[in-house]
Amino acid sequence: MSKSLEALVEKLRVQEAVTRLFVSTDRRDWAAVKQCFAASVLFDMTSMAGGQPATMMPDQIAAAWETGLRPIEHLHHQVGNYLIDVDGQDATAACYGIALHHKATASGRNTRAFVGSYDFSLRQGPDGDWIIRSFRFNLKFLEGNLELEKG
Repeated sequence: MSKSLEALVEKLRVQEAVTRLFVSTDRRDWAAVKQCFAASVLFDMTSMAGGQPATMMPDQIAAAWETGLRPIEHLHHQVGNYLIDVDGQDATAACYGIALHHKATASGRNTRAFVGSYDFSLRQGPDGDWIIRSFRFNLKFLEGNLELEKG
């Protein structure tokens, strides 16, 4: 395989690793979510929640998402505009993302939308699969029912 074709294949594999994280989250497949991450992850959602980035284990991330998303009836993540750089066994990926949350409410205000971008660093594991070592969400704006969990 030519070098440029190999590079393209690896970029697609990195993109698939990131996409798998979002699809697994939407499916609430927490075991699959955990498999997307390295043993420890530099995790940064400070643009939305404040605080400081933290090093977290996959179990902690999946448990936090499972708890936080439990009241939401439907989840939908859509990502695109990927920019990916692969350097041997290391890669970076950036993409735009929209997360939609839906829950039927008495008020009829049933949705919330998060719009932003993501930055990832990944490493190729011993089995050749790409795993996420760092995760950062950059919130651009949030609209809709900000208290959706309350119904």
